[in-house]
Amino acid sequence: MQFSNKIVPCLWFASEAEEAARFYTGIFPDSRVGKIARYGKAGQETHGQKPGSVLTVQFELAGQAFTALNGGPLFEFNEAVSLQIYVDDQWSTGSANRTRSRSAS
Repeated sequence: MQFSNKIVPCLWFASEAEEAARFYTGIFPDSRVGKIARYGKAGQETHGQKPGSVLTVQFELAGQAFTALNGGPLFEFNEAVSLQIYVDDQWSTGSANRTRSRSAS
């Protein structure tokens, strides 16, 4: 699923991301589950998740893109939301220019 939105809300869960995405897409018309990314063996000592378990789920509700993320038991679902900003490259954000101009002075 390629997001057409430049800003996508990200909902954090302990381990219920796929279940939540399927629940939400079952309620709203014009909704669908997209790409599901899974944890691999790499980094397991850091993330502590079983290889093959769900990491992120991309989904749309009535045309609005969302990402659901399983952060493990330390990051349970709550009313907070993160925003993902999709850009073509780092130069699009202007952060590279700010960094360069700071280091040049």
